[in-house]
Amino acid sequence: MKTILKSTLVILTMCLIQYSFAQEVPFQEEVNNRAKEIDAAGWEPGGVVFTGSSSIRMWKTLQEQFPDIPIINSAFGGSQADQLLMHLEQTVLRFEPSKVFIYEGDNDINAGQEVSAIMKNLDELVTQIQDKNPETIVNLIAAKPSPSRWDKKTSYLALNDLMRQYATTHDQVNFVNIWDVMLDASGKPMEDIFIEDELHMNEKGYEIWKKSFTPFLR
Repeated sequence: MKTILKSTLVILTMCLIQYSFAQEVPFQEEVNNRAKEIDAAGWEPGGVVFTGSSSIRMWKTLQEQFPDIPIINSAFGGSQADQLLMHLEQTVLRFEPSKVFIYEGDNDINAGQEVSAIMKNLDELVTQIQDKNPETIVNLIAAKPSPSRWDKKTSYLALNDLMRQYATTHDQVNFVNIWDVMLDASGKPMEDIFIEDELHMNEKGYEIWKKSFTPFLR
């Protein structure tokens, strides 16, 4: 009886430790669930990984829009660049991708992070990815303009400019500029490409993205 009780206590303790770990690491449960879905669907090394925050996660037609390219969408929640770093093995590295598209910076700025700190995290993401596979092309996606965060326009433009400069000075790194194509004739975010929250996009918005991403997927 004592042996059974001891074994039960050990199991419970391990479960509590695992639960505590999942609670301490942001988005751990969502990342785990997403990984299971991706594994269940099946994948092969050398594909294209799209990751980052919800603007990528909510791109439901991504694979349909690029049917000839094996795409893994591992984006999660309202993540920031430092949180993607925590989950890089599960969301990117294990897939041994030929190309990676990263959308981070949007939530980071909204959370009050400095542009320099965000770039430091993006640099670390690129470094870790290319340390494992130097041939992997990393595509940094510009922060998008959205009506709900238009008051932070200056910070977003500063971040996008730093990403653009970074791409020009680093091998196997590109900058995907989706900022300009999402502005109307007056220079403000198009109103008809967003859903009700004025932050995330509708199908029309993702159709615009498709055109911007196409050259980087050839």
